[in-house]
Amino acid sequence: MVEKMMARSVRLLFAGGMAAATLGMAGTAAAQDNTNIQRVEITGSSIKRATAETASPVQVIGRDELLRSGKGTVAEYLQTLTVDGAGSLPTGFGNGFAAGSTAISLRGLGATSTLVLLNGRRMAPFARADDGQKSFTDLSTVPMQIVERIEILKDGASSTYGADAIAGVVNIILRKDVQGLELKADTGWSRYDDAKQNKASITYGQGDLDTDRYNWVVNAEYTQSDRLKNSQRSKVRGYIGNGDLRSYGFPIGTQFAGGYVNGTNNVSPGLTGMVRDPVSTNYVTLPGCSTLSATADQTGANGGCLHYADQWRDMQPEIESVNLYTKGTFQINPATQAYVEVGYSKRSTAFTMTPASFTTTVAFPPNAQTPQGYINYGNLNLLAASHPQNPFGAPARIRYIAGDIGPSERNADNEFRRFVAGIKGSAFGWDYDTGFTYSDSTLDLLYTNMINMNVMRAALGDPTSKYFPYYMGAQASKNPASLYQALVVNAGSRSKTSLSVIDFKASRELPIALPGGNLNLALGAEHRREKVTNPSLAGSENGSINSSYVAAFGDSKVSAIYAEILAPLLKSLELSAAVRYDKYDNFNSTTPKVGLKWTPIRSFALRGTYTEGFRAPGAAEGSALSQSTGTSTVSDPVRCPGGKPAAGGATSTDCSIPVAAVKVGDPNLQPEKSKGATLGMVWDPIDGMSIALDAWKIKRENEINPLPYNEAAALPTAIRNDNNLVQNGVVIPNSGTLVLTQAPYRNSSYTEVKGVDLDIRQRLRLGDYGRATLGMVVTHVASWARHESATTVYQYAGTHGNCDTSNCAGTPKNKVNLSASWDIGAWNFSGNLNWRDKMQNVLFAGDKCASTLANGQPGTTDCEIASFTTVDLSTRFNVNKNFTLFASVNNVFDKWAPLDPLTYGGIGYNPMDASGAIGRYFKVGASYKF
Repeated sequence: MVEKMMARSVRLLFAGGMAAATLGMAGTAAAQDNTNIQRVEITGSSIKRATAETASPVQVIGRDELLRSGKGTVAEYLQTLTVDGAGSLPTGFGNGFAAGSTAISLRGLGATSTLVLLNGRRMAPFARADDGQKSFTDLSTVPMQIVERIEILKDGASSTYGADAIAGVVNIILRKDVQGLELKADTGWSRYDDAKQNKASITYGQGDLDTDRYNWVVNAEYTQSDRLKNSQRSKVRGYIGNGDLRSYGFPIGTQFAGGYVNGTNNVSPGLTGMVRDPVSTNYVTLPGCSTLSATADQTGANGGCLHYADQWRDMQPEIESVNLYTKGTFQINPATQAYVEVGYSKRSTAFTMTPASFTTTVAFPPNAQTPQGYINYGNLNLLAASHPQNPFGAPARIRYIAGDIGPSERNADNEFRRFVAGIKGSAFGWDYDTGFTYSDSTLDLLYTNMINMNVMRAALGDPTSKYFPYYMGAQASKNPASLYQALVVNAGSRSKTSLSVIDFKASRELPIALPGGNLNLALGAEHRREKVTNPSLAGSENGSINSSYVAAFGDSKVSAIYAEILAPLLKSLELSAAVRYDKYDNFNSTTPKVGLKWTPIRSFALRGTYTEGFRAPGAAEGSALSQSTGTSTVSDPVRCPGGKPAAGGATSTDCSIPVAAVKVGDPNLQPEKSKGATLGMVWDPIDGMSIALDAWKIKRENEINPLPYNEAAALPTAIRNDNNLVQNGVVIPNSGTLVLTQAPYRNSSYTEVKGVDLDIRQRLRLGDYGRATLGMVVTHVASWARHESATTVYQYAGTHGNCDTSNCAGTPKNKVNLSASWDIGAWNFSGNLNWRDKMQNVLFAGDKCASTLANGQPGTTDCEIASFTTVDLSTRFNVNKNFTLFASVNNVFDKWAPLDPLTYGGIGYNPMDASGAIGRYFKVGASYKF
C-alpha cells in the first residue's frame, strides 16, 4: 500500500502535471487503483519495480505536454527546462563549430557530460565536436511527433550506462503502441510574418501483440524552416540583431563592428580596403564607402568605412529535415519477444556569415614550410608598390573585408542512421534483454565564398602574376571573372562518426527474503566501438584558405560489465546499489552508485543518492592528430590591465576583444571523474498535490579543458600584431593587438556545482468544469565554481560565464517553469511561463564589467543582463474522436530579449533568449486519425 501511495506521487511529478497516464503504460496507470501492479523500468536502473519512484530524482515529460508546448523540436522544448544550462546548443548558434545541430546541457556541465539515449540505448554522436572539442548527441535527429515520453535523470548514472552520464541522462522513448493511420500538419509564423516553419508527419501502426502477436509502427516527419536574418530584426526590435549599439552609448568598436580606424597602425578591416602608409604606419581608407556599407552613420569611424555584421549574418538558419523511424515487435512465444528498430534522419541547414577577410590569422599543424603553425596574413606586405590602388609607391599592408565576393554561407548536411535488433523475454526466472545497435552520423560541410590565400597574395602583391592586379572595394568591378574563379573557393569536408554496441542485461527477484520483500538483482554486459573521422576543411591544413584547421580522429573500444541490486531492507526502507567496470584501450574505470528511499508514512518519502562517474577523453581531445582553434572574448591583460585601456594606443576595444586560441589533442590525457550526491523528499500533503524537493551536488575532477583564454592571453608566446604601445616615446615590445594564442588541453581543474530543485504539482477535479493541472519547477544554482588551481577559482553562478568551455550563454542562479492545463469537454487550454534570473555581466564573479559604454560606465544597467520571462499559450479542440485542431502562441506578450552585448552567439541578445529575438510566434495545425 505504501508503494501504491508513493507511486501516485511520482506519477504526478512524472506527468509534468498533465495526466497520470503520461508514462504511457497501462499497467502503471492502473496501479493507483488496484493491486495488480505492472513492474516498469525507469531510466537509471536496470531493475523493474512496482513503483516508478526511485531514490534518484527523475523528471518525465509526456507526449501531450511536449506537443502542447508549441515548440518545433525536442531540443527547443528541452532547452526551456530549468535543468538545462550553459553549453547547450540552440538552433540559432550557426556561427559555432557544430552549426546545424542541437544539444542539451544538464546542470550547465556541457553537452559532453549529458548522456542522451534513444529507447534506452546510445546513439552515434554528431560528426563534428562542439568548440572543436566536445562530442555530443544531436537532438535534431529525434522525430518529435512519435515521442512517447522523455525521462530526465537528474543525477549521475555511469554505474549503469558508463561514460558521459556525469550530469545526468536524457532518455527519449518513442511510441510503440500505434494502431491505424495518423496524419498531422502545422505551420507557424512570427508577428512580422517571417521565420515561417512548416511541419507534416504521418504515422501508421498495425498489429496487437496480444491477439496478432506482432506490432509494427512507422513514422515519417518533414520539417522546413525559413531563414531569418539579423537585419530583419535590427530594423524593428532596436538592439536585437543590431551590431551598431552607438545609440545605446556603446563605443564604435564592438565585436560585430568593422572598418573603423582605432588609432595609429590599428584598424579593423573594412569594405573599401585600407592601405597602410609604410612611413607613418597610418591607414588610409579607399573611397566608395557609401555604396558598400549599409551603415549610413559613419560618426566615430575616424576616416574608416564602418560596417556591422548584421548587414549579412543570419539570426536563424534555413532548415530542411526528414526523419524516418520504424519499429517492429514480434511475440515469438508467451515468454519471448523480438524487436527491430530502424531510424534515418537527414537535416540540411544554411547559415550566412560575414564576407571573408583578406588579413586573417589562421592556425594549422606545423609543417616544414611553416614550422610555427600559423600565418598572420595581416602582417604580410601584400599590396605591391605598382598596384593601382597603392598611393604610397612602396609595398604596403592592407586591411580588407571582401564584400565584392559576398558573404560566406555555412551549409551543413547531416545524415543519421540507426539500426537496433534484439530479443527480450523471460527464462529460468530471469527477465532479459539483449541486442545489437549500430548507428552513424555523416556530416557534409560546405563553406562558400572562401579565399584562396595564395591567389590573393599574388593578385595583390606580385606584378608578374596573371592575377595581378586585384581591385578592392569600389573598384572591384574591374576584376575579371577569371580572377574570381581562381580566388574564390568553396571549402568542404566530410566527417563521420559510428557506434557499434552489443549489450545484454537480465534481472530477477532472488529467493532472498528481507523484511520488506525479496532482493532484486540485475546483471549486464556491453561491448562497443566508437570511430570518429572529422577532417578539416580542404585547404585549411596549410593555411591556403582563410580558415583555421579543425580536425578530430579517433577509434576506441570499450567493454563493460555491471550489476545492480534493489534491497527492501524494511517495508518502508529501500536500498539500491550498482557498480560498473569499463575497460578502454588505455585505461579502466569502476563507478559505483548507492541510493536510499525511506517512506515512513504513506504520503511522505525521503530519498538520497551517491554516485561516481567519468568521461573518457574524446577524439578531439585525446589524439595528437586532432587540433582546433576556438574563439572567446577576453580582456587583453597587456593592452587593458585592470580593465582600463593602457596608455600609448590601446582603446576600450582591447578590453573586450575576441581572441583565437589553438587547442591540440594529447594522447596522455586521463578521463574526467566525478562524484555526485542528491538528498530530497517527496510529499503528498493533500489530495492531488505532490511536492518534490531535491538538493544536488556534483564535483567533476581531472577536467579536460584548454588553458583559460584570459590566462592564455597573458602568455609571452601569444601572437600579436605589431601596432605596439608607445609610452613616453618608448615602444613596448610585443604589446600589439592580440590575435592568437595557445591553449593546450590538459587535465587540470575541477568544477563543483550545487543547487536545489523544487517540483510542485496539483491536480484539480472541477466537476462539470472538467479537470486542471498546475505545476511549478524551480532550479536554484547555489554555486558553479571552476577551480583552476589552489589559488585560482572562477565562480560562474549568477554571471555571464563560462565563456571558455561553453557557449557563453551565462549561468543564472534561478530558473522557473510554471505550467497550467485545463481540460473541459472537447477543449484543452494550456499555458507555460518560463523565467530565468538576471545575470551579472561579468566573465566570472568579482571580475570587472565585461561590456562598457563609450564613457567607461557599465554597458548594461548595474552591469547586469536583465531577467527574461516568456509566456506560451496553446489550445486544442477535438472536433470528433478522429479530428483535432490545435493552435499556440509562443511569447504571447512579445517580450524583447534583454540586451546582451557580450555574447557571441547572438547579435545584441543571448542565443538562449531566442524567442525574445524572433518575437511573438503563432502556430496552427490539425491532426486526423483513421
